[in-house]
Amino acid sequence: MTNSIKYFYKILSKLTLLKILNIAKLYFSYILSIIIKKYFFFGKPAFLSIEPTNKCNLSCPECPTGQNTVNRKTGIIDIELFKKIIEELSSFLTHLTLYHQGEPLLHPQIFDLIKFAHEKNIFITTSTNAQFLDDKNSKSIVESGLDKLIISIDGIDQETYSKYRIGGDLNKVIDGTKNIMKWKKELRSSTPFLVFQFLVLRTNEHQINHIIRLGKNMGVDSIEIKTAQIYDYEFGNKLIPQNSGFSRYKKNIDNTYSIKNKLPNKCWRMWSSSVITFDGVVIPCCFDKYIQHKLGSITDNSYLKIWKSTKYKDFRKFLLTSRKDIKICTNCSEGTI
Repeated sequence: MTNSIKYFYKILSKLTLLKILNIAKLYFSYILSIIIKKYFFFGKPAFLSIEPTNKCNLSCPECPTGQNTVNRKTGIIDIELFKKIIEELSSFLTHLTLYHQGEPLLHPQIFDLIKFAHEKNIFITTSTNAQFLDDKNSKSIVESGLDKLIISIDGIDQETYSKYRIGGDLNKVIDGTKNIMKWKKELRSSTPFLVFQFLVLRTNEHQINHIIRLGKNMGVDSIEIKTAQIYDYEFGNKLIPQNSGFSRYKKNIDNTYSIKNKLPNKCWRMWSSSVITFDGVVIPCCFDKYIQHKLGSITDNSYLKIWKSTKYKDFRKFLLTSRKDIKICTNCSEGTI
């Protein structure tokens, strides 16, 4: 089978009748809300992101964690809190992303977190800067049951790569990728599905074809070209690509910039998923990097109580009429289905 077919089959293998019915209910209520322009909501979360840690070893320019601009304490998720969340949601949770801010492999029990969710028949994805993919960790990743591993690689030479991944070593990324592939072969494992993610910036946009070639030569399963989120973009930014096709932003007649997304009053994510920070705070989505919309805390309530709460309901209802007035949405390139 081709890589894409294997990937699709792996996702299908995680589905149960209950999960399928739950997704159908979520989508039906979402579409009904858009068409009738009145709030409807049925179902439980099908997708979830949990932040293993908000600690990071790099200092990427557009990352609030890397630049230390978020007024948050740093820490790691308690494994018992993690198990509590998974136990509550596993019967209808289809996809778990173990990432929000920070580097997941800095959590000392990251492989135990993955294994626990894997045993609950959940498709698991995580993302890494690949600075810790030594031989031992790579073997542990493959053995853990992780389904998808996204490796950030934003240049094909150290000079270009380190302009954004400040403090990172490109050789570790390459060697770490080889380690994962070696252990997949030795352990005869089809997972994790290995992805090279290339964040397009003005500093590296000339290397897009090169990264595609590198990924194919190394045998990774997929190469994803991703547009970069820029916080200070209105009057231009040295990181915005010159090729507008690889930018989330468009240049206006007056030389200012605006996001291409028209921000329609709808967002599938608000009906299907949410994010839980390492300390148990529930927020709407991954764009809420500064934790501006605290919808509740797992340490005080069950997740499902928060999911169905008046506060969460009011947030979704407001989005249906005034999405442009929600600050975290104004830099969003997604959520338009």
